[in-house]
Amino acid sequence: MKNLLVAVDLQDTDQVLLDYAADIALKFQSRLWLLHVAAPDPEFVGYEVGPIHIRDFLADEHREDHRLIQSHAHALLARGVEAEGLLIQGPTAEMIRAEVEKLSIDLLILGSHRHTFLYEVFVGNTAARVMKGISIPVLIIPLPDVS
Repeated sequence: MKNLLVAVDLQDTDQVLLDYAADIALKFQSRLWLLHVAAPDPEFVGYEVGPIHIRDFLADEHREDHRLIQSHAHALLARGVEAEGLLIQGPTAEMIRAEVEKLSIDLLILGSHRHTFLYEVFVGNTAARVMKGISIPVLIIPLPDVS
């Protein structure tokens, strides 16, 4: 296993995923890719760019997300893990699957939040959507509830 990818959502529970991923990467001397997929912005789907204050707000938000993912990568480097952070934008499941292909990932590490039955029925589960059509092993880590 030379390439591992861990998908993070830049929440407090990320450290749980990063600890598991770092342990595996160190044991197998693997490269660890940290990926955060920012949701596509409805204002930017068409050709219209939208008002300047919306663009500025979204740019600030993406800069902060990028800073966080790079901070995680630097912390892993300090622990001896070859790590690189990526921030991309688009539909979460599709973008994760695309990066798995692009980076020749050997193991995908995902976190799973506990949701109610109705949430699962109407919104779905990101981990389940990612796993459709993927042909590599996937490690799903149950994440603690965040209150």
